[in-house]
Amino acid sequence: MRPGKLCGLVVVVALGATACGGSGGGGAGTDQAASGAGFPVKVADCKGSLTFSSAPRKIVTSNAAALEMLLRLGAGDRVIGTGFPPGKGTLPGALDRAAQKVPVLGKSVIPKEKLLGSGADLYVDTFASMDTMGGAGDAPTEEEYAAAGIKHLHLTSTACAPTAGKAQEDLSGVEKDIGRLGAVTGTGKRADALVAGMRAKIGAVRKAVGDLAPGKRPTYFFFDYDAGTKQPVAVCRKQVANAVIGQAGARNVFDGCDGDFKQVSWEDVVAKNPDWIQLGVRDRGSAAANAKAFDEAAAFLKNFPATKDLAAVRNGKFLRIGSERTTIAGVGNADTVEEIAHTVHADRFKAARK
Repeated sequence: MRPGKLCGLVVVVALGATACGGSGGGGAGTDQAASGAGFPVKVADCKGSLTFSSAPRKIVTSNAAALEMLLRLGAGDRVIGTGFPPGKGTLPGALDRAAQKVPVLGKSVIPKEKLLGSGADLYVDTFASMDTMGGAGDAPTEEEYAAAGIKHLHLTSTACAPTAGKAQEDLSGVEKDIGRLGAVTGTGKRADALVAGMRAKIGAVRKAVGDLAPGKRPTYFFFDYDAGTKQPVAVCRKQVANAVIGQAGARNVFDGCDGDFKQVSWEDVVAKNPDWIQLGVRDRGSAAANAKAFDEAAAFLKNFPATKDLAAVRNGKFLRIGSERTTIAGVGNADTVEEIAHTVHADRFKAARK
């Protein structure tokens, strides 16, 4: 069982040689891990700390967020199973093909017995608690993970965020998750490159948008169409999407609610009267299917009595950006920052090009 409660702390310590050696390429990162360079490594998340004497060989991921990070790090060949698999076409090109080859241990939460019997030596957990996800019984205890020989590592930007003491206002938590997984898998240089790419994109946005005070920012509602239309689900201040929206120079209209997600009412949405609405649609596997889903989400808002008269709806102030790269932690969050910023601050980017 891991000692201590280290909420919000992210530590990556090389106990021998540097944990960030190796090549930025996926194959070289695997070679470095196999050679043992940079180990042992000690990492900490909000539940405590773990020490790795060598890189894990058999990894299970709780959902697509951790899986995508490992694929981008070049450690995807070590993933032996996942829960909540990414839909076909969710990831670009080769990443999608690799993701579709990963065995699915659960279409939602991985059942406890299947997870403990998977043969994994590392489980990367994206959830604050599997107990709250439903459909899979109780989550394993730390003693059960240890008995099965599985190290249990959490993504702090998702699993630890709901109980953190502060809002997610930037992508530092996502960056640290990438860095931590890079250290653990021996792909630290690749992790550094991924983080540098994210920072370059967000830095360019910040340069164009400037430091806008909250009262000067356009207001923004993430409409999670796939969560259902009877009662909308808002992204709150501790969700990754809150950071994505804020880094793009907009203001999440539900940044006042605590936690990560919260059911609200349509009356709440109307009272917020957002300047912009993102049509949050999960990837359907093809451009045509996605376009159809976006059209359906827009049509709902245009025809629903509570929302049809909102200025954003009347004026078509919609952003057609997929849910996954907005609400799921990963490299794609920086791309979403760019897309939102270029849409809601189009005039500033035009001025910057002159």
